[in-house]
Amino acid sequence: MSVDPMAYEAQFFGFTPQTCMLRIYIAFQDYLFEVLQVVEGVMLKKLDGKINPSQIRKCTEKFLLFMKEHFDKLFTKMEEMLLQLVLNIPKNVLLPEDRVQEQYRCSEEEFRALQEEVRQLQEQYRAEVATEQALLAELEEQKIVKAELEKTLQCFDELENICRQHGIGNFKESLALLTQSSKKLQEVLKDVEEKSKKMKQDDQLM
Repeated sequence: MSVDPMAYEAQFFGFTPQTCMLRIYIAFQDYLFEVLQVVEGVMLKKLDGKINPSQIRKCTEKFLLFMKEHFDKLFTKMEEMLLQLVLNIPKNVLLPEDRVQEQYRCSEEEFRALQEEVRQLQEQYRAEVATEQALLAELEEQKIVKAELEKTLQCFDELENICRQHGIGNFKESLALLTQSSKKLQEVLKDVEEKSKKMKQDDQLM
C-alpha cells in the first residue's frame, strides 16, 4: 500500500485513497475465498469416495496460495495505476475552496502577524466577557439591594400610617426627635459611666 498520506485527495473525495484501495483489496480477497469454497464443495461432491477430503483441502489451500500471490502482484499494479491516474489530484490543481489562497497569498511573517492579531483579539474577547460577567453580577447585587431598600421604605410608610391612625404627628419629625433623644441618652449614659469609673478609682485610692 502507498505510504503517501494524500491528504489533499482525502479532502476532495471525503475518504483517503488508501482506504478505498484497502476495501477493494479485501472485497476481491473475500470473493476469492468464497469462490474457492464453492469449488471445494463441488469437488467433494464429484469425487466423493474417490479422493480423501483432506487431500482436496490441501489442493484447495495450495491453489488459494497460488491465486493470492498472483492476485497481490496484479493488485499492486492496479493500485499504482489507480492512485496515480484516478485517485490523484495533480500538484497544479486547486480545489474550489482553496482558490482564495491563490488569490490572497501572504508571507510567513504576515501569517505570524495575523496569528498574533488573532491571539490578541481572543484575549480581548475573553477580557470583555469577564467584564460583562462582573457587570451582570454587580447588577444582580444592585437589584437585591434595591429590593431591600423598597422593603425598608415600605416599612417606614406602614409606620407612618400607623402613627397617623393613632394621632401622632409627622412620623419623620418624630423619628428625628427620637434619634436626637437617643443620642442624648447615649451621651448621658456615657457621662454616668465615666463618673462611676472615677468614683470607683477614688474609693480605691482612699
